[in-house]
Amino acid sequence: MRKATFILNLILLVFLVMSCNESQSKKNKPNDQIQIKVTAKDILGNSNYLAISYGGYRKSSRDFQPTVGELKEDMKILHAMNIRILRTYNVQLAQVSNILKAIRELKNEDPTFEMYLMLGAWIDCLNAWTDRPVNHNVESAQNSEEINRAVTLANEYPDIVKVIAVGNEAMVKWATSYFVQPNIILKWVSHLQALKETGKLSKDIWITSSDNFASWGGGDPQYHTEDLTKLIKAVDYVSVHTYPMHDTHYNPVFWGVFGKETELSSLKRIDIAMNRAKNYAISQHDSVASYIKSLGIKKPIHIGETGWASASNGFYGSKGSKATDEYKEAIFYNNMRQWTDQDNMSCFYFEAFDEPWKDAHNKGGSENYFGLFTVDGKAKYVLWDLVDQGVFDGLTRNGKPITKTYNGNKEALLLEVELPPVKNKL
Repeated sequence: MRKATFILNLILLVFLVMSCNESQSKKNKPNDQIQIKVTAKDILGNSNYLAISYGGYRKSSRDFQPTVGELKEDMKILHAMNIRILRTYNVQLAQVSNILKAIRELKNEDPTFEMYLMLGAWIDCLNAWTDRPVNHNVESAQNSEEINRAVTLANEYPDIVKVIAVGNEAMVKWATSYFVQPNIILKWVSHLQALKETGKLSKDIWITSSDNFASWGGGDPQYHTEDLTKLIKAVDYVSVHTYPMHDTHYNPVFWGVFGKETELSSLKRIDIAMNRAKNYAISQHDSVASYIKSLGIKKPIHIGETGWASASNGFYGSKGSKATDEYKEAIFYNNMRQWTDQDNMSCFYFEAFDEPWKDAHNKGGSENYFGLFTVDGKAKYVLWDLVDQGVFDGLTRNGKPITKTYNGNKEALLLEVELPPVKNKL
């Protein structure tokens, strides 16, 4: 009897151990982890979810698409600096689908990994980027295919895609190669909103269009149209672009040092000029907010794009407004983060990494140097503190560790910093 009882207890013990092991094994499987559902409403305007514009292109042509492995490298780097939302620009090429694959793989490898997407769908007018006459009142036939691709990816990756942006600077009239009228953007925004209503797209995805502040009514009255009003009502939030750096050349009313400011130290002069640049950006945001309010509409506003290049051989460099260098870039980045965090706005800062394809025919062109990192993974001055803190330890880009530009020599960096121009009056 005792022997039978002993055997029975032994069997029960073995069963309990096996059950505990199986339970623990299930807990350790990434796919069995409880996933917290995060929506666009939770993310946008939340300073715990820093946003940035991202392109992973490392060559002077987009014919060279970044691999999933290369994209995973970048995702780890950005995640380490608390970036949680990426903005992309089109789904015509393989990059975006590969970004989504990279993020999913990283999430499967580590259930605590978080990264979300503001997915851009590129919109063009008829004959854009061709040698035929463009027609800004008629859209490209490719637009419907682009929207369909965006919807497919959003439905395939609902845990990652949280925003769809219809067009990028697609309504601003200086985009003469491709801009369209607001009714075309409205058409596709309304289409996506209808898909949400019918359950063919998640109701939690927010729909917007990302465009210059003037296109949203913050500038020239020529943009104040009935279709724009309808569009503002149709989007879930307004995504505004503001670029004080460009206006150090095109509209330099704020750019320079004035009066007794010339008696200050060089770095203090730069601080004052960059503070004016921040206030200029704020004024453009406020002009959009005022216009929307004048229409009797309440709508969230976030910064869809802003940035400051670290180099230029043209309008913004030593031969022009003397605006571009890593020191000023760092000040602008920090100023914009401080302002938008304080006002509970997301800021999709442009951009994460330098992309040499942007101005492939001019290696010194400013468009190639908006990144916080160089193409080969060097952290620009704005990120030197993070390097010192060990944030990027063990991470690589193109197999190389993350190091500082200028070998971390601030004096060498400052030798290339030029002072804003002296002006008579503000």
